[in-house]
Order: sequence, then C-alpha cells, then structure tokens
Amino acid sequence: MERPADDLESLTRRLENIQAITDDAFAGLGVEEHLDALLGRVREILAVDTAVVLLLDRQGRFLEATVAQGIEEEVIQGVHVPVGQGFAGRVAAERRTVYIPDVPHANVFNPLLVQRGLRSLLGVPLLGGGRLVGVMHVGTLAPRRFTAEETEFLRLAAARIALTVQSLISRSDRAGALELQRSLIPSGPPEIPGIETAARYRPGTEIVGGDWYDVFVLPAGEIGIVMGDVAGHGLAAAVVMGRMRSALRSYALETTDPGEVLGKLDRKMLHFEPDATATVLYAVCEPGLARVRMSSAGHLPPVIALPGRAAEPVDMKHDLLIGLDGTAPRTTTSLDLPPGALLGFYTDGLVERRDDTVDNGIARLCGAVHAGPPEQVAAAVMAALIGRRPALDDVALLLLRRTP
Repeated sequence: MERPADDLESLTRRLENIQAITDDAFAGLGVEEHLDALLGRVREILAVDTAVVLLLDRQGRFLEATVAQGIEEEVIQGVHVPVGQGFAGRVAAERRTVYIPDVPHANVFNPLLVQRGLRSLLGVPLLGGGRLVGVMHVGTLAPRRFTAEETEFLRLAAARIALTVQSLISRSDRAGALELQRSLIPSGPPEIPGIETAARYRPGTEIVGGDWYDVFVLPAGEIGIVMGDVAGHGLAAAVVMGRMRSALRSYALETTDPGEVLGKLDRKMLHFEPDATATVLYAVCEPGLARVRMSSAGHLPPVIALPGRAAEPVDMKHDLLIGLDGTAPRTTTSLDLPPGALLGFYTDGLVERRDDTVDNGIARLCGAVHAGPPEQVAAAVMAALIGRRPALDDVALLLLRRTP
C-alpha cells in the first residue's frame, strides 16, 4: 500500500521533521538513549513498524545492532551483520539507499527480519564527513512503496544521525580514555630514598589517548622509569597504552637491561597488537640515582641539568619505534649522575607546536630546566612551555633529582 504523496511533499514540513529529530531535547543523553529517541521520531514520522540502527564496529567488519524499535530482539540477541552480506551489509558496502519490496523472498542475512513478518524494508547508510558510521533501516508489516519524499527524508535523517553518533561516540571515547588514563597514570611518583621527584600530566584539549609515565621499584632496589606515547587518540589508544604498560612492567621483572625490555615489548606488540605503534623511553636507575641506564624506542631524549650548568638533551641513540620491527637491535645508554643532578622525561605534547619545530621546543624546555627542587622546576617548565594556552596534545612530564 502506497501512502498519499502529499504527506511529506511540503519542504517546510520536511525541514520541521528534520528539526524534530535533531533538537536540543535529547541533550545530555548517552549514545543508545539518544539513538532510541531519534528512532522514535523517525518511526512516528514515517509511520513504519520497525526502525533499527546498526553501528559499524571498530574493525569495520561488522554492523552491530545498537538500537531497535518494533524489533527489539535484534539488540537483545546481539545481531551482527557482516559488511557486504544481506540487506544491511549491502547498504553499508555500497553506501547507498536500498529498498526491498518483498522481504520473505529477498536475500537477507538476519532471519529475524523474516520471522518478525516484515514485508518491505528501506535502508540508508549513516555517513558522517564521508565516513561510514553504520546503517539505519525501517520496515513495515504490510507491503509498502516509499515515496521519493519519504526516501529523501530518511537520507537527511541518516545524515544528521551519523553526525550526532560521531559526536556522541567521540565524547564517550574521550571520557573513557580520560578515566582509563586516570586509573593507570600514577597520581604522583612514589617516595624513593635519595631521589626527589615531581610529575605533571595534562590531557590534551584535542587529542587524548596514549601518553603515560610510570615509576616503580624493582626487586633488587633499582627504579624503573617509563615515558611513552602510543600513536593514535581516544579510547582505542588509551586501551593499547594500558596493555603496553602492563606488559612492560612484566618484562621489567625479567631483566634490568632497558634495551632487552623494549625488545620483548616490541615482539609482544607486533604479535598481539600488529596495528599499534608507540614511542617508549625506559630507564633503570641504581638506588640513589648515581647511575642510569636507558633505551629509547623512538622517544625524545630526556634532558639533564647538572649543578651550575645549563640543561641539555641527553646524547643517546634512538632505536625504532615499538611496533615496527621485532628483530631490530636495541641499545642501552649509561649515564652517571652526580649529587644534585636532575633528569627530565617528557612526551612530545610538551615541546611540539604546529607553528614551530620540536628542536625549538626542546631548547625552550632546556631553558626552563635547572638542577633545582623538582617541584619548582616542574612549575617553571609548565609556565614556560604551556603558559595560558592549553596544549592540544597530552602532556606528560617527570622530573627526578639525585638528592644533593
């Protein structure tokens, strides 16, 4: 049965309908609650029996039923549709509107569509900024030919919903990444005899994800120091960071050679997380900080300040990043620290700016660092390099001074 053509022919009415599903009434809702409210509006406006949103998984392989009305068992049963297969999979793969007039005789992947008694389906891709987010489809229990106006409305609604989903997921990922970072990054370095410490960590205003630092005491009394930065951003990078942090701690119990620890970490990441890369600096300090051995997997060098002398970057070799080549050799650099000497570890968010070079950023860092009390030095560094302009990327800073 075809609905009267004038139901949605008026441009004014159509714009009002679009506004109805994107107004501020849903502000503050989570992803699923927001989608459920939007689907309710779409279902009401089009007078359909079912409405479903399936979101693309992180690997881009499956569409996962996230919210459904009129066929709620799709979500309850955790329906997954491979991209390219069946009705929704075809919509996703071809990124175009697909109409099925006779569901029982069509090639649908999900048997629930037939079991529910649906006769007609109209599906559209959720595209945000040219990127596939998922698929939305509506269905009817009676045969139905959707008008051009109804089809266009569903496309417009899908475009708005896609942007909303991207925004909500980004907000949710950022909150999740921040919470994960807070749970894994120390609130402050541990108190260690003979060593004064200070640390700062600030999440970026645009990029939150994989920066971390760690300080721990090893069984023989040495101190392990880690400064790392996982490539990427958001919750995915934070999750990889958490796994990498745990793996490095485990390998640190097996050997006190920093290069060997990073080599083991590299092989582990290549095998279990082949798409992940990271820069990591790992140092092992003798009790009291008289001598430090360190190895860098592509990470920026620490800066050192000796009493009465200007700070400068440590002269050391940078090996390959973690995640590029598990057979690449790893080198370890040794450094003697006299009483009063200060070491500063950091991530690139502290020294990197879009309008300047990293070398200039490191030079500014050295200008702010001196062999003084770490808390005072940390305050000076943050004032000089961050100031009143919030950093776009995560910033981690860790200072250690051998007690004078």
